[in-house]
Amino acid sequence: MKTPTLQDVRLTLIASTLTGLAWLAYTQPLLAADPDKVARGKYLVTTSGCNDCHTPWKAGPNGPEPDMSRMLSGHPEKMQLPAPPQPVGPWMVSAAATNTAWAGPWGVSYTANLTPDKETGLGKWTLRNFTDTIRTGRHLGRGRAILPPMPIPMYKHFTDEDLAAIYTYLQTIPPVENRVPEPVAPKQ
Repeated sequence: MKTPTLQDVRLTLIASTLTGLAWLAYTQPLLAADPDKVARGKYLVTTSGCNDCHTPWKAGPNGPEPDMSRMLSGHPEKMQLPAPPQPVGPWMVSAAATNTAWAGPWGVSYTANLTPDKETGLGKWTLRNFTDTIRTGRHLGRGRAILPPMPIPMYKHFTDEDLAAIYTYLQTIPPVENRVPEPVAPKQ
C-alpha cells in the first residue's frame, strides 16, 4: 500500500471540508434557526393577527375559533364556495365561515398557506421573496397584487428584523399540504 503524500492528504481534507460545507448549506435553515429570532417571529405572528385569517376557523364550544390543527395553512383546498352574496346597503365585504375567503369590490381572495410546505406553502420561498412580498404588496414582490383583507398598508412598515423573525418562525412550524385556490377577479 502506498503511503499518502502531503498532496493526497490536502486533497482529502479539501474534499471532506467541501462535503461538510455542502451538508451544512443544505441543513442550515434547521440548524441555524436562532431561538430568539423564532420566539420573536412567533410573538409577531401571534399578536399581528396572522391566525385570524390564515388559520381556518371551526365551530368551538364558545363559537368560532381557529383550527390550530391547520395552523396558518390558508383557505382549505377542498372547500368549494358558491358565488359570494351581493353587497347590500353600506355592507361591501363578505367572508366565508372559515375566515379564509373574502369577497368585495376586488373579487374573491383566499388566504395563503404560510406553512413551510414546499409545494403549496412558503417552503421554497427565500427571506427575500417574503420581504419583497410584504414591502411591495405583490406576490413574490413582482406578481399579482396581494388582495384584501391582507393589511399590506400596515405590514409593509415592519422592520427588516421583524420580517426576518416572522419568516424564520414560519419556516419552523409544521408544513401543511394545502393548495389554496387562485383569487377570482370581480365580475364586470
